[in-house]
Amino acid sequence: MNFSLLVMIFFKYNISCTIILKKINLLLLLFFILSRRNPLRGVALHAALNSPRTSPTQRCVIQGVYPNRNPPSRWSCCGFESSGRGRGRTHCRGGTAMGNAQQKPPGSGGGGSGPGAMGNGSRFKEVANENAERISPGGLEGPQCPAVDQSYLDAPAGGLPPHLARIKNEGNYLFKQGQFGDALDKYTKAIDGCAQAGISNPEDLCVLYTNRAACYLKDGNSADCIEDCTKALQLQPYHLKALLRRAMAYESLERYRRAYADYKTVLQMDTGVQAAHDSVHRITRMLIEQDGPEWREKLPEIPAVPLSVQREHREKPVSVQQARARAARALCEEARRKEYRFNALKHEGNQLVKKNHFQDALHKYSECLALKPDECGLYTNRAICLLELNRFQEAKQDCDAALHLEPGNKKAFYRRALAHKGLKNYLLASGDLEEVLRLDPNVGEAERELLEVTALLRRSLMDDTAHT
Repeated sequence: MNFSLLVMIFFKYNISCTIILKKINLLLLLFFILSRRNPLRGVALHAALNSPRTSPTQRCVIQGVYPNRNPPSRWSCCGFESSGRGRGRTHCRGGTAMGNAQQKPPGSGGGGSGPGAMGNGSRFKEVANENAERISPGGLEGPQCPAVDQSYLDAPAGGLPPHLARIKNEGNYLFKQGQFGDALDKYTKAIDGCAQAGISNPEDLCVLYTNRAACYLKDGNSADCIEDCTKALQLQPYHLKALLRRAMAYESLERYRRAYADYKTVLQMDTGVQAAHDSVHRITRMLIEQDGPEWREKLPEIPAVPLSVQREHREKPVSVQQARARAARALCEEARRKEYRFNALKHEGNQLVKKNHFQDALHKYSECLALKPDECGLYTNRAICLLELNRFQEAKQDCDAALHLEPGNKKAFYRRALAHKGLKNYLLASGDLEEVLRLDPNVGEAERELLEVTALLRRSLMDDTAHT
């Protein structure tokens, strides 16, 4: 940068004497920043080269204009390669350099403004300095990006020809990556390709329409999803995925009667589809609220799936993923049923205790403990029933089990104290009551019981002394 040129520019447009000093100060600052020996300039270039927002083309521009500022690392996979912190070389994809690497003319300076920097119509004529090496014809030097495995594209896809199978596999991959719009374009291209090639295999076309319907459903386009699912079902009348996706689309559009019919058809073929079960329960409640007790009469006709189709579907080999999904659904369903039964039994036991039906409540709590043996509250609840039935030893054992699970449970200490009292172990009873008061000094029942137990203990000791 020519200092005199900067002075001429500034003074050409503003010659006011009152601001000359300010202009001179600004010019000195610019000169310092643009100086090739200024370390701040090198820091700025280094930051630009290492910034993730700098594109490969921008890096090549920086490297071409300032060849002495190579970045400290390599960008081989970006089409850029730099070796070390000193002078280096710039590479582009395909083994060609960005411009023609040539020796810099003497006196061109480090700013890249010499006569050979942008000449001969080349975008980047001079890229490297005099120590730049030419690229070998074999391609890029240095470490390469790991090749992406695209073998999945060549996997067979039903009876589709290889070029259409590849397009379909690309769509499958994009769908798994969440790129539903791009996947939809691939499936559309495959469907159009089948029409152009005269391919009318119903199974392959059904899969393509069903896959495209899934893309529509993910993008919220329920109307087109229904249309594609209907086309798929015209090709294969009892295709489970097409029925399930069409049912979901109907439900999203609040067309509950048609959604109900499709879900019920799905369950005729596979009772293990938990999504269909949940949706049927949910839609049933909505239809009852909407149509009243006669809601079934307003449903469309639900087709009866032939036994041969049901048998074929049941005997169809299950993939590992499907088997795992079914096992997970079965475990969730079992846990749900177990939780529901547990809560129902516990509620029944509590109601029976309120009615003083302790024997029946005892059985309910015992059934609960068979389902959840680590539930502390059940042991203390059952201990109440055992105390009322004068089964003090069993009540003590239940309180011991509760304290093993929760060592600071004051209900367990209090009820065990009552069990000790029933067994006439007054000393142990007083110890448990003192522990209750230590945990919660405001328990009035424990204070009264402690006074009573202390009196019984004193009396028993006097009786023992009298006998001796």
